Amino acid sequence: WVFLWEKGYQETDSVVSSVTTKVKGVTLTNTSALGARIWDVADYVIPPQEENAVFVMTNVILTLNQSQGRCAELPDEETECKVKKDCVPGYVSTHSNGIQTGECVPYNHSIKTCEVFAWCPVEDDYHIPKPAFLQEAENFTMLVKNNIWYPKFNFSKRNILPSINSTYLKNCIYDSQTDPFCPIFRLGKIVEAAGQNFQEMAVEGGVMALQINWDCNLDRAASHCVPKYSFRRLDNKDSAHTVSPGYNFRFAKYYKDSDGTESRTLVKAYGIRFDIIVFGKAGKFDVIPTMINIGSGLALFGVATVLCDIVVLYCMKKKYYYREKKYKYVEDYEL
Repeated sequence: WVFLWEKGYQETDSVVSSVTTKVKGVTLTNTSALGARIWDVADYVIPPQEENAVFVMTNVILTLNQSQGRCAELPDEETECKVKKDCVPGYVSTHSNGIQTGECVPYNHSIKTCEVFAWCPVEDDYHIPKPAFLQEAENFTMLVKNNIWYPKFNFSKRNILPSINSTYLKNCIYDSQTDPFCPIFRLGKIVEAAGQNFQEMAVEGGVMALQINWDCNLDRAASHCVPKYSFRRLDNKDSAHTVSPGYNFRFAKYYKDSDGTESRTLVKAYGIRFDIIVFGKAGKFDVIPTMINIGSGLALFGVATVLCDIVVLYCMKKKYYYREKKYKYVEDYEL
């Protein structure tokens, strides 16, 4: 077990890794607010580069042409009002979009809310777009470039194997059966391989893991050291716990008019973050662990004799018979 299965004759080392990613894909949307619009990598990959991860926006709530001023707050239990005294000047709650001015103003024809000094109009994110705004994102592709190094053995390699040429790289898509070493992944296939539905996940977002395993036996040729890919969802999807699901964040794009008036477009982005997790170990023959394990094995033979004696002399039914055979009792004639 120790020598053949666990390779007790080898010295081992853990992997040191670096990862870079590149996403490609273009999609078209056509809405009443934005009209026909093309979305490319610069629009939906936020930020352009992360460490060992990439975020792809799949759904969005846009609040266009916000500027600082006074406007009605979104209605809820704390902000709805009937008269002016219901509003407290300077009041700010955790979920406020701004600071209350103390005025009670109409939100629509039937509801009044407390006025706030904020970026107006305030964001309304009560209704998440379904289906996802960028539902074609499942056809986007992601190139993962992974370089690994085992310092003890001064062995390095990358997941773009020597057998892969530029022509193959331009046309391949990862498939566990037909193209297991292609480093280009279709986003929909990653989610599908983890047992999830991309279109459902795209609505509120989530976190996926792309795992790369480098387990290498360096007593063999370097060509046998190859990556193995696997996929799983990291954020917990539990139908019994639906509070704050998915993954989203906000950012804004700012503008200034010719007269110096500042405005912005507020973006609440929902999407999938792909975390690339690299792990593995390498082993290579070394005299020291070999001798240590041989010594440990020989020591176990000595322990085995003691254990067998205990079982035979104290636990078996014929223990008295075996004791008579093992020991010879003599009488002390001097006594």
